[in-house]
Amino acid sequence: MSMTDPVADMLTRIRNGLMAEKKSVSMPGSKYKYAISKVLLDEGYISSTELKSEDNGKSTLVIDLKYFSGKPVIEMINKGSRPGLRLYKGSSEIPDVWGGLGTVIMSTSKGVMTDKQARAINEGGEVICYIA
Repeated sequence: MSMTDPVADMLTRIRNGLMAEKKSVSMPGSKYKYAISKVLLDEGYISSTELKSEDNGKSTLVIDLKYFSGKPVIEMINKGSRPGLRLYKGSSEIPDVWGGLGTVIMSTSKGVMTDKQARAINEGGEVICYIA
């Protein structure tokens, strides 16, 4: 059976891994999910990310979760756009998460980036998720 929303599956695996206090989570990999995980890594929400290729042509994405004083660094991770309702925002309409303390990950024509980077280059796009 095919998955209708692989990004939602990725975010759910991260959320469940944090609640279960796992060291890492793994999932079916793709370039898009790897790009999202690279943004999470650059923003300091996770420890590391790796896209492993297997002999059968499939790939696996492994994300090492990050904790501070025993608590997860990611307190909230929610999906923005979904298959039934795509959420596009212009550069002036990009929302703030927790008054600017959180991050919005966006897919723009220039690639996957944070809300701050998108505002800096005056680029709008699809809201992938909200993280704090």
